[in-house]
Amino acid sequence: MIEKYLEGEIKEYFFIVFGCLFLALGVVWFFIPNALLTGGTAGLALLLHYISSFSVGFWMVAINLPLLVIGIKYLGKKFAIKTVITIIFISLTIDFFAEVLKLQPFVEDRVLAAIFGGIFIGIGLAFVIKGNSSAGGSTIVARVVASKTEIKPAQVILIIDSIIIFSSLLIFKDTQQVLYSIVSIYITVIAIDKILTGNLNKKVVHLVTNEVETMSKLIKEKIGPFGTIISGVGLYNEDKKMILIVIEVTKLQLLRQLVKEVDKDAFLIISEANEMLGRGN
Repeated sequence: MIEKYLEGEIKEYFFIVFGCLFLALGVVWFFIPNALLTGGTAGLALLLHYISSFSVGFWMVAINLPLLVIGIKYLGKKFAIKTVITIIFISLTIDFFAEVLKLQPFVEDRVLAAIFGGIFIGIGLAFVIKGNSSAGGSTIVARVVASKTEIKPAQVILIIDSIIIFSSLLIFKDTQQVLYSIVSIYITVIAIDKILTGNLNKKVVHLVTNEVETMSKLIKEKIGPFGTIISGVGLYNEDKKMILIVIEVTKLQLLRQLVKEVDKDAFLIISEANEMLGRGN
């Protein structure tokens, strides 16, 4: 039991370290040289760095630690400790790369920097999340506000990111910088989603049919062995049955053809399978 717990903790801290390195490289290689911003307190730290003599790492700590003190009871002790470690490690890594190693810009082009910087930041944040931690800042504020109001955490984060990005317009008066920063944030969100949920090529299908037994047999023979038959009642109190399956996109046309041949009155509801857990996934 203890060995499994330690193994899990080591794995989570490995994810955190890996994520922090990617995040730091995204900031130092792409964002700082091209004067771009990202969302959250990392973006605020970058903005303050551009208008002051203090490093990005200094501002990361200066902004996040007071927020952690305020929001610690909303995060839980374990999560808060990991968040503190993550913030400090990100800050030290950014300053080490920028001030000690003096890494040269990977590219000095805002378009490429917005794209690849967003990817690096997204990879970094995704692995930090997989390590059951956070980069602090807007996440903390979002949790506190959501606990006190009916505003959703995602809405709070969106508001914070918007304020940070558009405040840069007042300081730099550069519309291109704002637009490229928005592009970068969008790419970051996509990268996080792809890493955390995967790139599934499957669909969720609800099949409502009067030929449940026949369709179940054909599905097992030609498509796959897994599925669920759900019993229900129609609006006129009639008994109805529905087959729920998760199917690969390549077999979707085959399913349509089988349904058409067996029951012309049946209908399909097809939706995205955004995430799957279990059975090897």
